[in-house]
Amino acid sequence: MKKRGKKVSIIGAGNVGSTVAYSLAMQGTAHEIVLIDNKDDIARGKALDMSQAAAVVRSHTVVKVAKDESDIAGSDIVVVTAGSARKPGMSRDDLLMINATVMKSVMEYVKKYAPDSIIIVVTNPLDVMTYVALKESGFEPSKVLGMAGILDGARMASFIYQKLGYGAGQIRATVMGGHGDTMVPLESYSTVAGVPLTDIMSKEDIAEIIEKTKHGGAEIVKYLQTGSAYYAPAKATALMCEAILKDAKQIYPCSAYLDGQYGYTNVYSGVPIVLGANGVEEILEVTLSNKEAEMFANSVHSVENMIKTLEQNNFFN
Repeated sequence: MKKRGKKVSIIGAGNVGSTVAYSLAMQGTAHEIVLIDNKDDIARGKALDMSQAAAVVRSHTVVKVAKDESDIAGSDIVVVTAGSARKPGMSRDDLLMINATVMKSVMEYVKKYAPDSIIIVVTNPLDVMTYVALKESGFEPSKVLGMAGILDGARMASFIYQKLGYGAGQIRATVMGGHGDTMVPLESYSTVAGVPLTDIMSKEDIAEIIEKTKHGGAEIVKYLQTGSAYYAPAKATALMCEAILKDAKQIYPCSAYLDGQYGYTNVYSGVPIVLGANGVEEILEVTLSNKEAEMFANSVHSVENMIKTLEQNNFFN
């Protein structure tokens, strides 16, 4: 296997993209970060600011703005956050056609200039956009994945702490399925310092937390009014970048291409994976209860239906 460099290109330097860049720059994980955005001057200002922040912490990372699309050449990772954000009252599904068109145009130059990169999709509706990225790039499925489960698990962990009032930093919550209202929080795989959640919380409290987790993103959209969450999504994305660049082989829940796993094929959904230098190194098939399996099936079918909508509109022709 070739030795991997440390160059990350981020397509879309809005709140999420720029915060991913900032997080990576502060950690010194990447030697070079390239931003691409249609608002060039704003991206340039952010890049200068981040490069100077990197100097404050004596990080070796340099943040640049691409002169043109060819500047992503040599990227180890391409993060795609470009697209319209949700507005109050808008579901992730409402964004389908708008952002699918954006993703298609981005993939045209990613496959041309960064054919050896690993693609991390953050654009919503995430699982379908990751599928679009796969089909339009022609990359191997292991090289195209989406950020979702880490964020959803963190949201669930946060709500667990709010309810318990203890265990901060010791809570591990696992969420599978699509990134949206059909996500599948797994109470059977959620713990506090290794103690099963079901041993320390009532069924009613767990049910309440699961509902809050499903609508955690929408709640932030409601408060912000002019955009969606970005600190937590960006940090989750940066964590994925670090695992790839360091070949950490960490287990994270991410949106991955299913090819028979869990009984589904030709679809993306959030599942536990081993994440390393080759992208999705392995998909782990965990045992689900009947209820969880039913919820997961519903989640997968929701993504499949959106893919069918794109196909019916001749999107992939």
